[in-house]
Order: sequence, then C-alpha cells, then structure tokens
Amino acid sequence: MNALYTAVATANGREGRAVSSDGLLDVTLAPPVALGGSGAGTNPEQLFAAGYAACFASALGVVGRGAKVDTSEASVTAEVSIGANGDGGYGLAVVLRVELPDALQNETGRGLVERAHQVCPYSNATRGNIDVELVVE
Repeated sequence: MNALYTAVATANGREGRAVSSDGLLDVTLAPPVALGGSGAGTNPEQLFAAGYAACFASALGVVGRGAKVDTSEASVTAEVSIGANGDGGYGLAVVLRVELPDALQNETGRGLVERAHQVCPYSNATRGNIDVELVVE
C-alpha cells in the first residue's frame, strides 16, 4: 500500500488518556459502566465507532459522486459491540445504520451503501475479521 496519510496517536490503556501526535485529539479514557468502569471518559469502542461512521459516510459520498447521486443528506451511525470471543479473548461486532434521504429509499440507495462498503477502508480492514451488518433506514 502506498500510504497517503498516517495518523499517529498514543494511549496508556483503557483508563488514562489518548492523544494524537498533533494534539488535536486529546481524550480521557475510561471503561464504560457496562464493563465495570466509571464511564467517566470515552472508550476505544466509541472511538472506533466514530471513526468507522465518519469513514463510511465519506465512502458513501465518494460512490455517490461517482454515480452522480447526491448523498449529502445521508448519515451513518456505527454501533460497535465488544464481547468474549469464546477463545479466551475478546472480539468486536459492528452494525452500520445508514439513514438515507427519502429520494434514496430505493435500490439505487441500497446499491450505493453496498458499494461504499467495498470502498471504505474500515470495511476493508474489518472484512473477514469481525461481523459487520449493514442496515439501511
């Protein structure tokens, strides 16, 4: 792969802080209450969800522009779940909820979502590694 950009961030665990090399991202980390934490900060699953949602929305825009279809009113919500994987470790699962405007509540809209799933770097990174469900709303 020929890298076009490299993001760099440093964290010191699930409870502490995560900071990007440029200082624009600087968040307090804390496990969620559901995992026995205080919930007093963000967690890696939320960060992954935000990144995946933004990336997928961008990919939808790319494929929409290529098809000369306006997707600017679409929104993407990523639900990232964590749980035991049965092998003594943990795994993730994702549900991507893509809300399309009324004009795209058809096969064209669904086709764009499927194409975005082929283009999105997060989708390509997770494909075959974790379950990703697409829900078009």
